[in-house]
Amino acid sequence: MLLRCLGVAAGGGYPQWNCACTGCRKARERPGAASFHAGLAVSGTGQRWFLLNATPDVHHQIAATPSLHPGPGVRDTPVAGVLLSDAEFDHTIGLLVLREGSPLSVYATPPVLDALGSDFPVSELLADYAELSWRELRTGDTVELDEQLQVTAFPTGSKPPRYVRHPKPFADWEIGFHLRDTVTGGTAVYAPTVPRWDADFAARLDGVDCVMIDGTFFTDDEMTRGNTGTRRGRDMGHLAVGGADGSLRMLARLPAKRKVYTHVNNTNPILDPESPEHQLLTKMGVEVGRAGLEVEL
Repeated sequence: MLLRCLGVAAGGGYPQWNCACTGCRKARERPGAASFHAGLAVSGTGQRWFLLNATPDVHHQIAATPSLHPGPGVRDTPVAGVLLSDAEFDHTIGLLVLREGSPLSVYATPPVLDALGSDFPVSELLADYAELSWRELRTGDTVELDEQLQVTAFPTGSKPPRYVRHPKPFADWEIGFHLRDTVTGGTAVYAPTVPRWDADFAARLDGVDCVMIDGTFFTDDEMTRGNTGTRRGRDMGHLAVGGADGSLRMLARLPAKRKVYTHVNNTNPILDPESPEHQLLTKMGVEVGRAGLEVEL
């Protein structure tokens, strides 16, 4: 199994266009520190690739990843489909970018497919532009993506996007992906939204070789303290990284070969390699993702 990290930034990107927080200022001063939105490309064989979420940066992410470049035919592409972890804008707007006619399979849970057909009618908007097959992905179902790669969706949260006017309660609005290579036995979990670390979530990570999970905020009150927002992390469906109840303590204990934070907000100091928070992660054997990061399992 091959994993290619396409970016790690949460909604708004890094730097965010209208933000002058400490992190965004540093990212503008050092362009190499900037990051595309969080996304991952996965493949079992290296021939057909699937994107985990379609971000607003997807065109640039594909251009920056040689494995995803088109060929040998003029319009041949190794990108075979997209799996959506939710219906949020930063994970679905890229579908509008992928509209040049190449056939793609789009996998999502029933409420996400419903939202993309009504409140944010992507499927209708793209009907005359792209050859998309919309495929239902229910939690617990295992799908064969290629000759040796399987994916199983599991629920992580039930928070719908704010644009959905009449959301179905307690639905599978947010999911994670358990990936398995049937030939090598390698396993990985990608979960960009983790509202809580409970027994069910811990079970999903048991024995997994590579874990890439939600690192949106370092502290729950990060945005309110920095005057960049009015909501706390938990209100937005994101468990903080730091603190006694944060995800870092649990993540560091896992025996996984690779432990990586993704979906990191522009206000989170772990994006700065020189910050004490980033150095703490390094000391505990946890990485901050970056575009170009490659993992083979």
